[in-house]
Amino acid sequence: MPNSLNPLELIARRWQPSAAFVRRTALATVVMAVIIVVTGGAVRLTQSGLGCSTWPTCTPESLTPTSAMGINGLVEFGNRTLTGVLCVVVGVFIIAARARHPRRRSLTRLGWAQFWIVMINAVVGGITVLTGLNPYIVSSHFLAATALLTVAVLSWKRAGEGDEEPRDLVARPVRQLGWLLVAATGALTVIGSIVTGTGPHAGDATKIDHRIPLNWQEITQLHVDFVYIVVGLTVALWFTLRAVKAPAAPRRMVLELFACIALQGVIGYVQYFMGLPELVIGFHMLGSALVWICVLRVCLSLRDRGPLQEQDPDESAPSGEQEAPEPQVASASSR
Repeated sequence: MPNSLNPLELIARRWQPSAAFVRRTALATVVMAVIIVVTGGAVRLTQSGLGCSTWPTCTPESLTPTSAMGINGLVEFGNRTLTGVLCVVVGVFIIAARARHPRRRSLTRLGWAQFWIVMINAVVGGITVLTGLNPYIVSSHFLAATALLTVAVLSWKRAGEGDEEPRDLVARPVRQLGWLLVAATGALTVIGSIVTGTGPHAGDATKIDHRIPLNWQEITQLHVDFVYIVVGLTVALWFTLRAVKAPAAPRRMVLELFACIALQGVIGYVQYFMGLPELVIGFHMLGSALVWICVLRVCLSLRDRGPLQEQDPDESAPSGEQEAPEPQVASASSR
């Protein structure tokens, strides 16, 4: 019965988005996830981590920043506002994925996974403020944003492929090399967040001594060591793909990854020898997100799920003769 349908099912009965629209909304979630990573870094680098003194409001008396809080309050509140924009973008993706026919439950699950990660990270962000920028919480805040980016990239990939069982495009050892590259890059990202927690940019000038008690130079050297590991694995994967005559797409993506890593390496050395200038660190955070996207794309390109099933024109928005069986479709999807 129509009254038993939830809002997403009602939308699905009246709107049939194209496959291209679903892919664009999935890509939009990737873009917004990158923006959240970069703007989150901007909050820390501009010493605006406590621009809003509490959470979820900006001050105990006001939801928004006051003029007395200056630019730091605007930066911090602006980052919180972007979280709302991110929720809208993720919501559009969930609705579009749900309304798409035939229904793809795996895609809607990825959309809901993004939504819950956003909610969890918003709480972590609030805890960051309430604990006075605890460096461990700050690092976990960044890693949660990276988790969101991961699911967004998976959503983007799934939105452009079919639902067949994954089929390897290369031998299993080659795929394992790809997963090893993902693991090494993930470790590199985690170590990078620890470097941030030991460095001089605490997010607020009054918290400069409130850092992770590790030697900054030693943890930075460990970070550099993992960069070399990632570079070595990338080169090894490219030569392996050439040796096994892998499809052109994975080889091209490995080259894109190598170019991104090279640029990120240049930025890393510049920030190190220039004494960690804020603007360069911001570009380094952007590069970190882009490297992670490239690594995920490389790994996902090593398997195939078949072509995307396009919607049959006769199965578009229900009307006329097709209205009779529609309640059965809706009833089945609600179970």
